[in-house]
Amino acid sequence: MKKLAATIFFDALILMLLGLVLVMSASTTYSVFKFESVFYLFNSHLGKVGLGFLCMVIFSAIPYEYYKEFAKPIIILTAIVLVITLIVAPSYKGAARWLNLGFISFQPADAAKLALIIYLAAFIEDRGEQLKDFKEGIMVALGWTLLIAVLILIQPNFSNAALILVLSLTILLIGGARIKHILLSGSLLAAMALGSVMIFFSHARTRILSYIEGYFFGGELHLQIKQALFGLGSGGIWGIGLGNSKQSNLFLPEAYGDFIFAVLGEELGLAGALAVLLSYLILFIAGILVAKKAKDRFGQLLAFGITFSIIIYAFINISVATGLIPITGLPLPFISYGGTSVLFHGISIGMIINVALTNAKKDQQNLTPKYVVTGENEYRK
Repeated sequence: MKKLAATIFFDALILMLLGLVLVMSASTTYSVFKFESVFYLFNSHLGKVGLGFLCMVIFSAIPYEYYKEFAKPIIILTAIVLVITLIVAPSYKGAARWLNLGFISFQPADAAKLALIIYLAAFIEDRGEQLKDFKEGIMVALGWTLLIAVLILIQPNFSNAALILVLSLTILLIGGARIKHILLSGSLLAAMALGSVMIFFSHARTRILSYIEGYFFGGELHLQIKQALFGLGSGGIWGIGLGNSKQSNLFLPEAYGDFIFAVLGEELGLAGALAVLLSYLILFIAGILVAKKAKDRFGQLLAFGITFSIIIYAFINISVATGLIPITGLPLPFISYGGTSVLFHGISIGMIINVALTNAKKDQQNLTPKYVVTGENEYRK
C-alpha cells in the first residue's frame, strides 16, 4: 500500500507541475491583453497549485476515519453553503457559482462533490444490507444527492449537477444497491435532467442542439471545439514545442482553462497527450487498488469515489476538447487554470494517500507476532 501511496502522490505532483508549464504557455497572451502583465494568470495559478499541494500533504496525514464521524454535518453544511451561494454570489457569465472569501474565490460545487462522496461512503457502511431496500436504503441517499444536485443545477451549473448524479449512482451501485434500483433511479433522473435543460436552461440547450447540428446535420461547429481540433491536429506526433502554441494567441477562448488539453496536444503532440492519458490511467488503477485493499467499507468507498470522480472529470474534459461531447465547462484535473478545482483535487488525493498509508500500518500490525520466545518454555507478550 505504501508503494500505491507513493505512486498516487508523484503522479498527482507531475500533473500539477505539467499544469503550471501549460498554464504559463497558454495564458501569457491573454494576461498581457487583459492585465498588461505576462505572468498575471500564471502567478495566480502558481499560488493555487502551491496551496493545493500543501493540502495534499496535510490531508494525507489526517486519519480518514475522522470524516465518517462528521459525514452528516458535512453534507448539511454543504447544502447551506450552496443555498448561500444562490443568494449572495455575483453573477458571472450568467451564472452565480462563486463565493468570494477575500483571499480566494471559492466554487462550492467542488466541495459539494467531495462532501457527497464522504456522506455516501459513511451512509453505505452504516446501512449495510439495508441498502438493498429501496425505501430504507437508496431512497434516503438519493434524497441528499438530489438536493445537492438541484442546488448546483439552479446556479445554473448543469454539467456539475449531472456529474454528481452519475458519481452518486455509481458509488451506490458499488456499495451494494440493487442494479434494478440504480437503473430505475438513473433513468428517472436522466429524464428529469434532460427535461429541465430543454425547458429552463437555454444556454445548455443551445450547446446541445448546436453540437448535434454541427456533427450530424452539417452545421457549424462551436468556435472553441473547432479551434481545439485545429490545435490538436497541428501538433502531430511530437508537437510544435512548449510555448509555441498558436491557439493560445486568443484564437482558442479559455485556452488556459477548460480547453488546455488542446494546447497540450498542440505543443507536445500525440506523444504528450498519450503520456497524460497514461498518467490518469495509472492514477485510476492505483486508486482502485487502494480501495480494493482497504480493510473497512468506508475506506473502500471513499477511495473509490474520489478516484472515480477525478477520472470522470478528466474523461469529460478531454472528450470536450476532442469534440466527442458538447462543451461542459469542467476543468482538466490538476492541469487547468483555477483555484477551487486544484485545491479540492489536492485534498482528495491526500485522502486517498491516507487510506493507503493507514491500511499499510494495519497490515504491518497484523504481521507483527504477538508473542516472542524468551526462554526454553517461557513466552512474553
